[in-house]
Amino acid sequence: MATGDWRIGVLFSNSGVTAAAETAEANATRLAIEEINAAGGVRGRGISATFYDPECSAKKYQELAVRLLAEDGIKIIFGCYMSSARKAVLPEIEAYRGMLFYPTFYEGFEYSTRCIYTGSSSNQNAVQLARYLIENYGTRFLLVGSNYVFPYEYNRVVMDLVTRAKGTILDELYVPVEPVRKDFNRVIKQIGKLKPDIVVSTVVGTGAVMLYEAYKEAGFDVATMPIASLTTTEAEVAEMSPDIAAGHLTSASFFETLDTPQARRFVSAYKQRFGADAPVTAGAEAAYFQVHLYAKALQLAGTDEPEALARHLAGLEFEAPQGRIRIDPDNHHTELWSRIGRINAEGKFDIIWQSETRVRPDPYFVTASFDDWMSKPHQMKRKA
Repeated sequence: MATGDWRIGVLFSNSGVTAAAETAEANATRLAIEEINAAGGVRGRGISATFYDPECSAKKYQELAVRLLAEDGIKIIFGCYMSSARKAVLPEIEAYRGMLFYPTFYEGFEYSTRCIYTGSSSNQNAVQLARYLIENYGTRFLLVGSNYVFPYEYNRVVMDLVTRAKGTILDELYVPVEPVRKDFNRVIKQIGKLKPDIVVSTVVGTGAVMLYEAYKEAGFDVATMPIASLTTTEAEVAEMSPDIAAGHLTSASFFETLDTPQARRFVSAYKQRFGADAPVTAGAEAAYFQVHLYAKALQLAGTDEPEALARHLAGLEFEAPQGRIRIDPDNHHTELWSRIGRINAEGKFDIIWQSETRVRPDPYFVTASFDDWMSKPHQMKRKA
């Protein structure tokens, strides 16, 4: 019988352009491991994690995944933030017959038998955000994103949704993943010239901070023309002064301010462990509950062989901080809750809309969810 700890690998960056968001995910992973081990581990064995820092480099993500799988002999990896990192790691996971738990929201249009997707896919955030924006702000959209796969794919979905709603995409602009401030001059100029009803941002990391600072300096009115985003989380907001962030919108499955017993307990434990000012993001929440899902599946399977874990993960449910979630056995994505938050004057998110039930993942947009919205009554009016 095997003895010793269950071994896992963790790949999140603590340096580089998205380090703030990835650090939150790494912290939440540590917290979950510590909780499980404090409760006696799984089948009497603790969980031992090997952490590596890929420095926000897709190439280093790939190299470190191979190191974990081939040299360290670890089959199960938790991690990746940007889609470029996930796409670099997944072929290695499949080649070495491992498993990846991926906690970050992403564009969809992907499936792997060796990946568990615990972050939201586009049908769990893009549809909800688009319809809220159209109902409350208008149909003239300007899109701005970082120059990598997620923004391109997400914006393609947004374009389709806006077109179906008889709206207009005024422009689609991209900045480098690691931008400098002047990269946003053209963006601000176009916003001022075209005067959209809404600006949708998929700019990540330090670039998001630069965009919001430039937006504030340009004097745009966030009450009538806010930036709406998936990528601006509590981690990015923590890097801004509250007056720069206030009034802008984000769609996510979880916000630090969610007022439920499970959410309060998680946020309290996180801040007690990592500091009162440590931001708690939707990615951190998914990173946390996916370790608990792994532990549940491990308890059921009695082995960490990926194939056995996958069988027990299919249909598995967990009382996560965001609410009860479930792994969809058909596509390895997760049934999640959908929420929209507006940043207040203190730099915290006020939740202004949330789904009544969890949203089943549809990463390939097989169902006509936006068409359903357009043909049925719905209420997503703006809160004061």
